[in-house]
Amino acid sequence: MSVSQQACVVRRAARLGAVGLTLALAACAAQGPTRSQGDGRVHYQPASFETLPGWADDQPREATTALLRSCARLRTLPASSPVGPAVLGSRAGDWGPPCAALEQASRTGTVREALVRSFQPWQVIGPDGPEGLFTGYYEATLDVSFTPSAVYATPVYGQPPGWTETSGVTRPDRAAIEDGALAGIAPVLMWARDPVDVFFLHIQGSGVARLPDGRSQRIGFAGSNGHPFVGIGALMRKRGLGDGSSMTAIRTWLRANPAEGRALMRENPRYIFFRTVEGEGPIGAQGVALSAGRSLAVDRDHIPLGAPVWVATSDAQGRTVARLMVAQDTGAAIKGAVRGDVFWGTGEEALVHAGGMRSPGFLWVLLPRGAVVAQSASGTQG
Repeated sequence: MSVSQQACVVRRAARLGAVGLTLALAACAAQGPTRSQGDGRVHYQPASFETLPGWADDQPREATTALLRSCARLRTLPASSPVGPAVLGSRAGDWGPPCAALEQASRTGTVREALVRSFQPWQVIGPDGPEGLFTGYYEATLDVSFTPSAVYATPVYGQPPGWTETSGVTRPDRAAIEDGALAGIAPVLMWARDPVDVFFLHIQGSGVARLPDGRSQRIGFAGSNGHPFVGIGALMRKRGLGDGSSMTAIRTWLRANPAEGRALMRENPRYIFFRTVEGEGPIGAQGVALSAGRSLAVDRDHIPLGAPVWVATSDAQGRTVARLMVAQDTGAAIKGAVRGDVFWGTGEEALVHAGGMRSPGFLWVLLPRGAVVAQSASGTQG
């Protein structure tokens, strides 16, 4: 290992804490010494499965459902359709053989072997180096009624007729919408008990609505007002408004301070519209149902939707997360080459994993063997 790689290990292990040494050794050994700090471009560097942190310990078969869902979606595309950024040189037809191998392996219990035979790992190196940011998200739950009342008074809006997220078109922001700008224009899908739950529904993009009679209805993202997302946790920390470091802490403060909380929530101008979803969910940007702990939201400018990815990071409790996932979703705040948002599932238990996750980590994308990858591209990491 070169001197620069040794320095890389020390630096990254310190940032990753107790789990850092294993992750840092593998990540730094896989990279060239001249790229440890980044050179302003995005690189894709070939790696081997043996160097993936935690490869020997993960159970790739647990990602089978996610893998096959994405394969089925890719199969619907014309063979010549690009899959992911042009620099990766991937087309839908390239995925046919490896997906067929995965389908066969799912029946014989040999998913790990099929991955090794059919895919080549490529470490993603961002403009600032191989280390990036990983967060978590979940499917929210909230109590609702189809009938408004003093108890159920916060609307959950569907997409206004004729609306699209067209660049340059000014739409009402969150404050204006809450003040009635879309009353009589946007359809109301249901009425929620808690406005804080609705705010978190907007952040997560999907949820399970619980009705008074015990039934439930899944709802998913339908569109937005096109305004940028503003995270209120950072505003809380800047203004000394309690602990804004996790979703749980933010939610607790908002409920304890309803007037201040309402004003703070309105500082995030982005507003989300929803649609009802039947069957499995939630549905990610690739158009497939997400799998808890195995689906990742990525920046599709750098990572193909539907591609297997290897993630090496830690969760909100500092526990190692080194496993196979599938790039199946995107998000307004998920920008940059080495940037991921782990889907943890539905409800309060998933919130525990997702709520405070903000961890450094590393990312590899698995592409069909034989893909002609340019290995570098100009670009900036957001």
